[in-house]
Amino acid sequence: MQAKKRYLISLLTGASLVLLLYFGGVPGPAPATSRHERARGGGGGGRRSGQPWPHASEPFQPFSPGDETDTEEYNAHVSPRQKREVHASVYRGKRCRMDSCFDFSLCRRNGFKVYVYPQQKGEKISESYQSILAAIEGSRFYTSDPSQACLFVLSLDTLDRDQLSPHYVHNLKSKVQSLPLWNDGRNHLVFNLYSGTWPDYTEDLGFDIGQAMLAKASVSTENFRPGFDVSIPLFPKEHPRSGGERGHLRANSIPPFRKYMLVFKGKRYLTGIGSDTRNALYHVHNAEDVVLLTTCKHGKDWQKHKDARCDKDNAEYDKYDYREMLHNSTFCLVPRGRRLGSFRFLEALQIPSTVRSIHQDKILALRQQTQFLWEAYFSSVEKIVLTTLEIIQDRVLQHTARSSLMWNSHPGGLFTLPQYSSYLGDFPFYYAGLGIKPYPKFTAVIHAVTPLVSQSQPILKLLVAVAKSQYCAQIIVLWNCDKPLPAKHRWPATSVPVIVIEGENKVMSSRFQPYESIITDAVLSLDEDTVLSTTEVDFAFTVWQSFPERIVGYPARSHFWDSNKERWGYTSKWTNDYSMVLTGAAIYHRYYHYLYTHFLPSSLKNMVDQLANCEDILMNFLVSAVTKLPPIKVTQKKQYKETMMGQSSRASRWADPDHFAQRQTCMNKFASWFGGMPLVHSQMRLDPVLFKDQVSILRKKYREIERL
Repeated sequence: MQAKKRYLISLLTGASLVLLLYFGGVPGPAPATSRHERARGGGGGGRRSGQPWPHASEPFQPFSPGDETDTEEYNAHVSPRQKREVHASVYRGKRCRMDSCFDFSLCRRNGFKVYVYPQQKGEKISESYQSILAAIEGSRFYTSDPSQACLFVLSLDTLDRDQLSPHYVHNLKSKVQSLPLWNDGRNHLVFNLYSGTWPDYTEDLGFDIGQAMLAKASVSTENFRPGFDVSIPLFPKEHPRSGGERGHLRANSIPPFRKYMLVFKGKRYLTGIGSDTRNALYHVHNAEDVVLLTTCKHGKDWQKHKDARCDKDNAEYDKYDYREMLHNSTFCLVPRGRRLGSFRFLEALQIPSTVRSIHQDKILALRQQTQFLWEAYFSSVEKIVLTTLEIIQDRVLQHTARSSLMWNSHPGGLFTLPQYSSYLGDFPFYYAGLGIKPYPKFTAVIHAVTPLVSQSQPILKLLVAVAKSQYCAQIIVLWNCDKPLPAKHRWPATSVPVIVIEGENKVMSSRFQPYESIITDAVLSLDEDTVLSTTEVDFAFTVWQSFPERIVGYPARSHFWDSNKERWGYTSKWTNDYSMVLTGAAIYHRYYHYLYTHFLPSSLKNMVDQLANCEDILMNFLVSAVTKLPPIKVTQKKQYKETMMGQSSRASRWADPDHFAQRQTCMNKFASWFGGMPLVHSQMRLDPVLFKDQVSILRKKYREIERL
């Protein structure tokens, strides 16, 4: 009994260390300047301390498919000379840190840009490495010009350096050394999942990485260089290239305890490295709430090494379904295999783990956090790669590095760009946690595309109505018309400043530029022919103040899956749900202007600009991808559609079948880039209290809305 307790304590202690490194407590934000002191144009604020979450010093080394091919055919002993060469290759750059092995001057010219070497003729690239390179080339960091690059990535496949693997690239040492930009690996990033081979499984990559950084899945604490290397999880070749599955936790499951307290199912190694760890599991297996199953069946010659427990272990192993165990466990053990880690690290993120002694509230919190981490950073190859690049960018641009809170809380580091601001209060996601509210006024941005020829045009009526709002701080007219700017006297006199600026290149995406003139948190986005009353504007803004991370507005649209055409469809029909609120009459946080401009790829923005269409759909895709929530529609304006159809400037667009077909095409193009459909349906509409109630109209705060 005492021996069993010692084994259990030993195993749980090791597993808990892994959990603590990834899911440990999140420190609060460091002091920063107050909201009244900070700069408002697009940055400013206090400097944060602390390191981002992914800078873990503990490795998570995966279990390799090579474990399945163990055979005595490759039982040759390594000579002392070979061992010295391996040691020199692995450890020569062991002391490398950013200040000693990285040239920051390359990043000062053009910022953090990443160059991928052209693929060499005749070189084969595994599917997994193709996914990595595709993620880089599709990111905002990519440059095709090496003279603009801060970081360089090889096109030579370095993922699998197991000599027994069919994906092993031969003569890699000479191929790398011949690269004209290699420069002893300085400012290079090398990706690797497997290194070494049976029976020793050293960390030798078969070539000297020099001063290059490693993004590696099998790295020991002895060789990991903190603040320089990046520890990544092992992912299988089937791992989605982009998008990926959502976290499985959809609601608070109380109590959080499940059928099994602790589970594991995997191979037991009879000889060689990794055998001691898994051989000890049977001591704590009780076949009730602690189910730790191993099998001796691996490799072609496993029967030669059978021990007295193999038959019993194999029979017990076959009784349980792997996924059923995972989905019904409270704690999932992740013991090392041949290498230092296992695929089960990623698998366990979807089946959150904890120990019996932890309170159920803590279990639930850990479970929720694992789902967030999975979805934010691990659910696709693209997210793993982008997280790696963002970590390195934070090291290069230390003055704008993310705080640990940004990494460890929704929406995560990939959607929180620190170049926008160093103050958490400038992001809509942290208001509740910081106990603050958004600035109590908005900036209206009216998108103008037709010349001003009459004082009765809708844009002038709209400008007057918006200016009367008690919450309006200023109005910006974005002049995207080919005609010259109207004279100042053509604009009506208002009680708030009216700023007229010309759109950049007169393209649709310019309406979402992060203009320094926008001095408020809230942006009221308007088309020039939108018809809104002052009361409608006031009510929409009061609703937005309660949901500052979401789009709040009037005209709603929806998406659907067309099973006949096997593609996404777009509809403007008035139905019982919606998934978009068009930016012709909507309020959202100004951060989304920055994110639209600096996060989205130029390919999507160019498509919008060429079509002069779909910018509103793209903004909805972006916000829903960040928040994982639908927009919010406010009180229905029944004549909105009819009014829009009657306006001269856009009537032709709304009636044009090509315009509608383009929006269908946009839906599918956007969904492809996002790796799935981020839009979320909603059946909720927010009306003023007492709206349509049978009480005196004088008792209603927003009484004018009922008269529209």
